[in-house]
Amino acid sequence: MSTPKIVLFYVFTPLADPDAIRLWQQAICEQHGLRGRIIVSPHGINSTVGGDIVQVKRYVKATRGYPAFKQADIKWSDGTGDDFPRLSVRVRPEIVTFGVPDEVHVGPDGVVGGGTKLSPGEVNELVADRGEDVVFFDGRNRIEAEVGHFAGAVVTDAQSTRDFVPLLDSGAYDHLKERPVVTYCTGGVRCEVLSSLMRARGFQEVYQLDGGIVRYGEEFGDDGLWEGSLYVFDNRMTVEFSDHAAVVGTCARCGAQTSGVANFPDSLGRELAVLCPGCEADAGESLEAASR
Repeated sequence: MSTPKIVLFYVFTPLADPDAIRLWQQAICEQHGLRGRIIVSPHGINSTVGGDIVQVKRYVKATRGYPAFKQADIKWSDGTGDDFPRLSVRVRPEIVTFGVPDEVHVGPDGVVGGGTKLSPGEVNELVADRGEDVVFFDGRNRIEAEVGHFAGAVVTDAQSTRDFVPLLDSGAYDHLKERPVVTYCTGGVRCEVLSSLMRARGFQEVYQLDGGIVRYGEEFGDDGLWEGSLYVFDNRMTVEFSDHAAVVGTCARCGAQTSGVANFPDSLGRELAVLCPGCEADAGESLEAASR
């Protein structure tokens, strides 16, 4: 493999035959030797795949050849060549599993009733204009936010995307309903839905960071409002936007500052934990010894 690359994109658009799209996407990826995860639903497509740059470009070209995906916003990043263990292409009721497919309405222009999209620069302008009244609302799982988030962001206790609707319905965030709320997530897909769910529940002024943290980091690196590392859904686990990224995570075992996240079922039964390199190595040795 010459130059490994990873692409991330989503498109919200009505799909009459998701299974046909699944078979087509599976065939393209297999043809070009790509691995990763693709979810197709009646609401659209959500894809993260990686492989050799030449083959990834061919995949992108073929995917954009389908009229509904022509304007897909493709986000590129450097891979390692071994970022995904396999290829998974599945059909699900939602491309992001909030657990409320009947609440999500999608038209030719995307999610109906979502928040106002702001570019990274417009987010900075909003904060400069409205100051501390602006609320950043993290639309990711808590473990992701532990190693990186926007300054002063509201981070929920969500362990999965399904947790957000019960959290919103609990009234725990009703005090934010009159304030400007900027939702954000990795690449933007979760906030397309989250912002619409928040608006439907009475949040008056809801925005979403267009392109997610990835686009913000591309534009401002670590010289804006973002702090820390970005959790990603492949074997890299986390990425940084510069050589001076803040370290905001705390190792779950020793309490040291770290940006590391590892697959490790700790005493709470989680599949992921924030671990420093030393504790990750120790944990790995302990698990190996226990399995003998």
